[in-house]
Amino acid sequence: MTALLDDALAEARRKYRNWGRWGPDDVLGTLNFIDEGKRAQAAGLARHGRAFSLAMEFNRDGPRSDARGRGNPIHTMLDSGSDGTPQGFGDAESVVFMPLRASTHWDGLGHIFDHGIGWNGRPREMVITGAGDEVTGVERQAAAFVSRGVLLDLGRVLGQGELDDGFTITEEHLRTTIHTQDVTVGRGDIVLIRTGQLTRCRRLGSWAGYSHGPAPGLSFGTLGWLHGSEIAAIASDTCALEVRPYEFGEPCFAPLHQIAIPNMGLAIGEMFDLDALAAECAARRVYEFLLVAAGLPITGGVGAPVNPVAIM
Repeated sequence: MTALLDDALAEARRKYRNWGRWGPDDVLGTLNFIDEGKRAQAAGLARHGRAFSLAMEFNRDGPRSDARGRGNPIHTMLDSGSDGTPQGFGDAESVVFMPLRASTHWDGLGHIFDHGIGWNGRPREMVITGAGDEVTGVERQAAAFVSRGVLLDLGRVLGQGELDDGFTITEEHLRTTIHTQDVTVGRGDIVLIRTGQLTRCRRLGSWAGYSHGPAPGLSFGTLGWLHGSEIAAIASDTCALEVRPYEFGEPCFAPLHQIAIPNMGLAIGEMFDLDALAAECAARRVYEFLLVAAGLPITGGVGAPVNPVAIM
């Protein structure tokens, strides 16, 4: 299985690597596909003024917990506001500690490396220092995530609202969903994949397995579609976008990420809450909208917490 994976990764690097496509100093990757015309077109999709937050709440009851310290956010009060001035002014204050990828987030271009090489062919030691990502930190993409959003509700089209854990989404499944929903996907779009896994976790009242267990997700074989469609970014309601268990057996970890981020420069979003938006899209039979999904511009960040807002 190791040889099979090595061969698949080598072929994918050869076919889908975008190094140099936008010049040697690029820090945006596929977000370059979004231009002013694309944003102006997207703004015209906000016809009804209906707005949907696609963010999970950031709190200690969230789904994140693992051995690498990527736990849930810890929010605590610094001041209750009870010690006011004689005029009655009270000032409450709080603080939060969390990994940048604790809840709904974009992966930064400095999040994943392929044999020590990051986006646009930069060695890891050139990118990552004790201060963070000094080249492609998420602050550099802060204004880029505004475009036409497209929801692909595979949970509804292929299942009874939810795909089974371990369901492998192929390019054919993506094309079937696009055809069924009568929507287009193309250059500069931000694609949102709804599998229904988040829906199931909430229905069962448990996050068991959400962070690290089996999950529906994209096949490694969808990389050709991701590259050829020239989408700007892709996000899903799962914790890792790609299918788990991985398709190549052990040892293997996140092979789609290994090609998509450092080689293709594709922006990946995870843990997006798509249920309310999906219900509205199904009711209206409209699956496109203005998406404003700017992450927090945390200097040197390799992940960006985000409150994406879809406006129909």
